[in-house]
Amino acid sequence: MHEKKPIKLISGTANKKLAEEISSYLDIPLMPVKIKRFNDGEIYCKIEESVRGSEVFLIQPTSPQVNENLMELLVLVDAVKRASSREITAVIPYYGYARQDRKTEPREPISAKLVANLLTKAGIDRVVAFDLHVDQIQGFFDIPFDNLEALPLVAEHLLDKNLKDIVVVAPDAGGTKRARRLAKLIEAPLAVIDKRRPAHGEAKVMNIIGEVKGKTAVLVDDIIDTAGTISKAAVAVLEKGAEEVYICATHPVLSGKAIERLSSDKINGIVVTNTIDVPSEKRLEKIKIISIAPILAESIKTIYEGMPMGVVFEGIQNRLAKKRK
Repeated sequence: MHEKKPIKLISGTANKKLAEEISSYLDIPLMPVKIKRFNDGEIYCKIEESVRGSEVFLIQPTSPQVNENLMELLVLVDAVKRASSREITAVIPYYGYARQDRKTEPREPISAKLVANLLTKAGIDRVVAFDLHVDQIQGFFDIPFDNLEALPLVAEHLLDKNLKDIVVVAPDAGGTKRARRLAKLIEAPLAVIDKRRPAHGEAKVMNIIGEVKGKTAVLVDDIIDTAGTISKAAVAVLEKGAEEVYICATHPVLSGKAIERLSSDKINGIVVTNTIDVPSEKRLEKIKIISIAPILAESIKTIYEGMPMGVVFEGIQNRLAKKRK
């Protein structure tokens, strides 16, 4: 039997701050890695120390610029694989292309599956991600996949704020499961916005199912991209009589006019996580960024030790139970 090797942590350039937090939490240094771009845009990397026989955790969200960060992850995986590592876990807090998970029209790709094929073929042995757009993406992989959730962290933050008469609102029918989960965690009622999409990136609110009048509406989604859908949802619940509106999401993509829309005084607060590194120019005063580093660090430790993943969330579940009393 092989003696268990130490954990090796490697970070790409997509979210180095998160990787450094994880490293600090585990008290394990990040391995020195040289990553650069050639003049023609090609990506080069070199792992500066031996990983032979080691269990390697590569930390790299495939966030914007998605293609750059995905290719960088693939190059890192190949380098580690060729350096005779024993096992490679790709820690991908934000899984790019997740919204292209099925065909809705003829002759479309299923890009989320293509990315899964690329990662698996490159040589990863396991994936750790946060709040996939749809859970079914786990089935695109024939290797272990841990899809962690940020909702307990969001719930804890909301309970600490002592908001009154909360109603959790799903911005569309597809987000009902996520909203119901948050509503259960904070013991609040649920409402759902019925909408339709005339075209890609467009949304039109049709109706609100549930009572929001006189309440603090908490809109919850997995991704804030251009903020078009969520900002329209905020207006819709206010028109139906909500007193205040808060927005919660795991992944702050924040592209296009997102910051302009979120700056509206109709939105009282925004809660996101650091699965994606939010640049300083997009950090509005009302945006609260919750760190997922402790959960990811505990997950890495749990995987390495071969323990069940449920133990990772025991602490926060106990804290939530006390706060709800």
